[in-house]
Order: sequence, then C-alpha cells, then structure tokens
Amino acid sequence: MRETHMRGDKQRPVYMIGIAAELAGVHPQTLRIYERKQLVEPQRTEGNTRLYSEADIERLRLIQELTQDEGINLAGVVRILEFENERDRLLDELEELREELRALHRAQIEAELLAARATALVPMQDARVRRFFE
Repeated sequence: MRETHMRGDKQRPVYMIGIAAELAGVHPQTLRIYERKQLVEPQRTEGNTRLYSEADIERLRLIQELTQDEGINLAGVVRILEFENERDRLLDELEELREELRALHRAQIEAELLAARATALVPMQDARVRRFFE
C-alpha cells in the first residue's frame, strides 16, 4: 500500500516549467521541444500552465542522459522510451499471468485433495461385515 501511495505522489504534478527545467538540468525551451515531440506530457492547470511531476523530472533526466551522455538523437530517444513502455507493459502482463498460474495451481492442489478424500476407504460400521472378518 505504501508503494502505491508513493507511486501516486510521483505522478502528482507540482513543478512549474522553470523549476522542472532546473531540476532536470535543461532550459525551459527544451522542455517545450520535448513536449512537442511527445517525450513528456506535463499536466495543465485551468490557466494552461504546465505542471511537471517527479516522474516527469525523472523522465527528463533520462532523456538528458540519453542525448547528452550517449549521443542519441531525439528520434532514437522516442524509440527507446517506446520500447521501455512496451517492456513495462509486458512485465506487468507477465506478473498477472504468473499470479493466474499460481491461483490455478492452488485450485488444482485443492481439487486433488478433495478427490483423494472422496475416494478414500471409509471403515464400515455394519455388524455383518465385522462378523465375516472375525
């Protein structure tokens, strides 16, 4: 529950463009370019002011690392981020499938136990049977 709460906090838009740019180590105009290229999508207030979340800042830092340190152009960054999103989606799907498999396995074990109980020999209390073996 705590992780979900923290994840929710990371998504909460709180930083105006100047602060976001400073935190990410870029110029505010760069953030506008990244938005036009759909690398980042800040939330907007009713007055149309851009607000960035902590998750947005992390993404901006990654973009900066890829472009500045790795020399990747923005088109390449777009592809990398698409691949990362797809990887995350597939990992989530894999975890759901694993949980489903665990549930099916538990159900199978339970069914086998019930079947074993149903076919177990039950001692008879009939007096005629006892006399036969005495």
